[in-house]
Amino acid sequence: MRAAEGARGAEETLFSCMASVFCGKCPAVTNPTSSSPIPLPRAAAAILVVFAALAALFQFLGNLTDVARVGHSLFHWMANRWVNFSDLNYCLFLPFVSLWAIWRQRKKLAAAPRAVDLRGLLLFAAGVFLHWAGYRAQQPRISMVALVLLLWTVPFVLCGWRFARELLFPAGYLLLTVPLNFLDSLTSPLRIFSAWVAATVLNGFGLHVQQIGSGLYSTAANSFALEVAPECSGLHSLLAMTALMGAYAWISQPTQLKKWILFACSVPVALVANIVRILLVVLVAALFGQERATGLWHDWSGYPVFVVGILLMLAVDKLLNARGKEAPHAQ
Repeated sequence: MRAAEGARGAEETLFSCMASVFCGKCPAVTNPTSSSPIPLPRAAAAILVVFAALAALFQFLGNLTDVARVGHSLFHWMANRWVNFSDLNYCLFLPFVSLWAIWRQRKKLAAAPRAVDLRGLLLFAAGVFLHWAGYRAQQPRISMVALVLLLWTVPFVLCGWRFARELLFPAGYLLLTVPLNFLDSLTSPLRIFSAWVAATVLNGFGLHVQQIGSGLYSTAANSFALEVAPECSGLHSLLAMTALMGAYAWISQPTQLKKWILFACSVPVALVANIVRILLVVLVAALFGQERATGLWHDWSGYPVFVVGILLMLAVDKLLNARGKEAPHAQ
């Protein structure tokens, strides 16, 4: 009987200790069955054990693919993808954005009601199972999703839903770092669509261009033959623009609806910006020759076009909030 009560008390003490670290400025957390506070050093030790266990899990049992190069570490696998694949370089910055988002929420986190919520254990168990499934199936991307889920469910368990919901964006934002190779199947349709729009616009301005598949061919004296390559399909810029507009929407929009609308607009914004790039390359080919268009201009045209994407993002933001800004003036 005493052993059972001791085990129950130890379990409650462990949850309370770990909760105190997540609960902001609280020097200690009171045990639900006792009025004596739990010292912060014990709480810090408990939470360090939890995160050390998770880190060890994903470090030594995190990955079964490309073991010869990156080992069994999921962290090494992620870093290898982010560094060595140019279309994923932007992912290197996203964890820092997530940390900044947590810092930005610090006052709300400190003010949020905190209580241990054992419902989160179901999600924690789901995260462990998801990682196990991804590990066995040699799908580290599934394990990355599991890692994000586990990172979020820890404060859910220890501090409750009201605390954890303030961390939904910082945790969810990390999902944008997961490489989505299945999207490569969209490359061909995006190439054809972009070429069709570009040809329609160019012909509308009097520049005679014929579209064949993903190719653009001049039917005038200034001959050129350009192909919208897979790298120019707009998929890579779409992923980067999604990450940018996701963060901007969370910062700038006053309501959840507007946040989601602006975030969803990242898809058409990225497509329009990419089509502008194709239009500029074709115009340079028509005016100065194909060699110049496909040389230095093609390599550097992505940067000014990214500015076009940012301007479009700001335009959508202004459109979404136009009525809200005009209302006080009208009164």
